[in-house]
Amino acid sequence: MGADAARKLASYEDVLAAPEHEIAEVVDGELHLQPRPARAHARAASRVLVRLGGLFDPGDGDPGGWILLAEPELHLGSEPQILVPDLAGWRRERMPEFEDGAFFELAPDWVCEILSPGTKRLDRGRKADLYAREGVHHLWLFDVDAPQIEAFELVGGRWQRLGAFEAPDARVPPFDAAPLDVPRLLEGVKRAPA
Repeated sequence: MGADAARKLASYEDVLAAPEHEIAEVVDGELHLQPRPARAHARAASRVLVRLGGLFDPGDGDPGGWILLAEPELHLGSEPQILVPDLAGWRRERMPEFEDGAFFELAPDWVCEILSPGTKRLDRGRKADLYAREGVHHLWLFDVDAPQIEAFELVGGRWQRLGAFEAPDARVPPFDAAPLDVPRLLEGVKRAPA
């Protein structure tokens, strides 16, 4: 029996036992612990959510068509992958009832990961692959250091890169009905030196 076969797969119990000050995820059976987002990371995520939420998730019964959340816990797949994206959104027609609970088992239609030095490799690699495998339709990778939003659309089970958006009037799918001022999202956001 090889080392991989003998390795214990992480479970939801491992997530629940993780230190409170860390974000715990299970990716392909491996537990990943990340510290809470740094200030620049949290500020960028908040600004994206406020901007998109005001346009596309104005409230129950209002037009907009989306439910947008910060750091939802996702349990996806038959052997659940437990992921915590920075931002996620569901089209209202796919989630007409918003029920209370600890996590979501319905894959989002859109996920946004704010890239940081500690998470960039996982976000671009294994997590992006899992989002594709579980049928997430759109993925944004927001690089605070660039600054730009890289947008991808799921086509035939694979990510198709739509481009890197950095303009003050960017129209980034799936929220391309309104312009997004990418530079303004980062006004006052500075990452601490490494």
